[in-house]
Amino acid sequence: MNSPLIRADVLRERLASDPHLVVLDASFDLADTQAGERAHAAGHVPGALYLHLDRDLSAPKTGLNGRHPLPAREAFAARLGELGIDETCRIVACDGNAGMYAARLWWMLRWLGHADVLMLDGGLAAWRAAGGALESGPVAARPPTRMPLRPPLVQSASYAELLAGLGRADAPLVVDARAADRFRGENETLDPVGGRIPGAVNRFFRDNLAADGCFKPAEQLRAEWLAATGGRAATEQVHQCGSGVTACHNLVALEVAGLGGARLYPGSWSEWCAQPGAPVARG
Repeated sequence: MNSPLIRADVLRERLASDPHLVVLDASFDLADTQAGERAHAAGHVPGALYLHLDRDLSAPKTGLNGRHPLPAREAFAARLGELGIDETCRIVACDGNAGMYAARLWWMLRWLGHADVLMLDGGLAAWRAAGGALESGPVAARPPTRMPLRPPLVQSASYAELLAGLGRADAPLVVDARAADRFRGENETLDPVGGRIPGAVNRFFRDNLAADGCFKPAEQLRAEWLAATGGRAATEQVHQCGSGVTACHNLVALEVAGLGGARLYPGSWSEWCAQPGAPVARG
């Protein structure tokens, strides 16, 4: 299985020779929603276009659909077309956050059916460490085009499906990407209710990374993930987090490990805990 990652040194080589390669920067900060955009303006991979988590990678919030609900596929495809991105583009998703937001972009592009997308391993820190230049200021606009919709290359699960499966032997294994304290229902600062989906297991997304901020080797990830999931097949797993963002980091890690096929619960905990009467586990 091909890795979903690209090393910074390889990206440098390809940027110099591939006119169809497009870098998309998804840098973001949940505590300061304009920080990623400011950081992009201050310094980005040359030519990289910016996509904002709230505006470009999410739909409007209703109070019941989570903090970062998925937009309609048609709306996301139209936004990419406005930016000049179509099916001929070879896309690299990056961020300044070790991939936690770039992974959401990677997943969403595959959700549109676009197979030619990679994620920059280690993000902008790895780019700088490899001697990559940074460009500041606005990026030249590309001519508008049309991004076609194709059959999704990834799958998702809904609140209703997970709720109906609680306690059933054939229910998928729910894997929560949040930090262990939030998984236990402690120190919750982002959502109004602390806790987890009953029956979920925990795998903090940052555990996918080595000390340098790049993903751990495939063999190590495979061993760790098989241990964390009790050997359950990836096709029997549904991944969630607080709002359907860092869960995508775990999905990338599974692909690196050769364990692809797991699904995303896009609404994640922020949708689950907003539903009247939704069961909650703690501790």
